Amino acid sequence: MRTRQEIKAIGKERFKANYWTCVLAIVLVGVVLGVISGIGNIGAVTDMESGEVQPGPLSGVMSIVSLIVTGPLTIGLCSFFVKNIYGNQELTAAYPIVSCKENFGRKLGGYLWMSLFTGLWSLLFVIPGIIKYFSYAMTPYILSDCPNVQAKDALKLSMRIMAGHKGELFVFYLSFIGWGILTALTFGILGLLYVNPYMNSAAAVWYLEVREDALRRGVITLGQLEGAEPV
Repeated sequence: MRTRQEIKAIGKERFKANYWTCVLAIVLVGVVLGVISGIGNIGAVTDMESGEVQPGPLSGVMSIVSLIVTGPLTIGLCSFFVKNIYGNQELTAAYPIVSCKENFGRKLGGYLWMSLFTGLWSLLFVIPGIIKYFSYAMTPYILSDCPNVQAKDALKLSMRIMAGHKGELFVFYLSFIGWGILTALTFGILGLLYVNPYMNSAAAVWYLEVREDALRRGVITLGQLEGAEPV
């Protein structure tokens, strides 16, 4: 498996090779989620006594809509960056949104299961929740990259793939902390134009590397990734 520095270098190279498409893909997903959130705030009511802003009449409905679309959009974004690593010449910035309709229920189910299990483990203590977060971290990529794998099986495969790699992924994300500080200092502009697409691109490379490592070690099989063998 390549080193963290090599993975980040490949991610940066592939991102820069398709710079504006990657940036616009991030922007479009952010706009969709932002619009949903904005609609939910329409009609917010201010309590005359406390001065607190109460949720508007659409808040509940749009919270459900947000819950439903966030998972498939996240998975679509993962798929976009994996395909970009492969050098897919037909990618468009709208791909993460357009691809949502493909296996929508399966993507939603997988994302909800992942969120539920992570949340339940977090109720015990913070540390188990963090550990489970990294155990399930490859689930969106598996759901996007392996269309025949069932929702719950994607979680199981992610746990197997991440066995022995959870600490490495934590350090991988931690290595971007400097970029996060610069993003805050530029009021999010640097994050929008560089850091977010760069991180997503590098994370896609990390998934491909750790997946291949799991195949080499026999932790998972190609048949399982193709949905042809039981997990």
